[in-house]
Amino acid sequence: MSIHDWFKRKKLQKEAEYTRERLDIPGNLWVKCYKCGQAIFAKDLMANLKVCPKCGYHFKLTAAERIAQLFPKNSFKEINPGLTSTNFLKFSDTKDYGKRIEDSMLKSGLNDAIVTGLGKLDDLDVAMGLMNFSFMGGSMGSVVGEKFARLVEAAVEKKFPVVIFSTSGGARMQESIMSLMQMAKTSAALGRLRENRLPYISVLTDPTTGGVSASFAMLGDVNLAEPNALIGFAGPRVIEQTIRQKLPPGFQRSEFLLEHGMVDRVCERKDLRDTLVKLLRFFKD
Repeated sequence: MSIHDWFKRKKLQKEAEYTRERLDIPGNLWVKCYKCGQAIFAKDLMANLKVCPKCGYHFKLTAAERIAQLFPKNSFKEINPGLTSTNFLKFSDTKDYGKRIEDSMLKSGLNDAIVTGLGKLDDLDVAMGLMNFSFMGGSMGSVVGEKFARLVEAAVEKKFPVVIFSTSGGARMQESIMSLMQMAKTSAALGRLRENRLPYISVLTDPTTGGVSASFAMLGDVNLAEPNALIGFAGPRVIEQTIRQKLPPGFQRSEFLLEHGMVDRVCERKDLRDTLVKLLRFFKD
């Protein structure tokens, strides 16, 4: 059996187990917490900002859900929504990259892994970008970098602060060196923001890894993180295999990074909006 066939078989087994687990909960009225196993009524979970009421586990949010939690209805205006990725390298592995893009667009309802726009938090203007893990694992390709850079340009023009919510598996391998170039591109855009003395707040959510964590996600004037979010470059298993040592408990989780000075605050979802408003008022004053 080839290694490709082995991984394919493992994937099918996991999909079958996931399907059986979902079928045990009729009508998807209940959701099982990934951390504690508690069955939660779906409406109660949404009312609690998709945070488990028993153990505090923070479920992943889509960009649309995050916008609905932060902004009053119709107060967030998306910019550059029409940018889409193309298979300019004619890349294909088990599936053509162009087909992967189409499938991700249908699945997520988005054109790429980040939504950018302008809005108001209370009476404060803000330029905001929100990454979406459901679009190819939130991977950063050319479109993500371009939309980020255009958001910063709009912020500089209008003198708005920038807030970015990151969730990503890293750079998009199907775009090769072009995806890696976005690390420099986004970092340079933030350099221009700093030259204009405009604040940048980075919010790291689960997971934030790879090229995103190695570029704009960790460059905030203030770095916030949701509880127990996985934050790092390479994953803990890869690091253990490389250094051949057992990693300490909680390694690469938000609380570990806070303890070691890599983030400024671990902020629960219910407090996140108020925290952003306080920080934006501080920078404004």
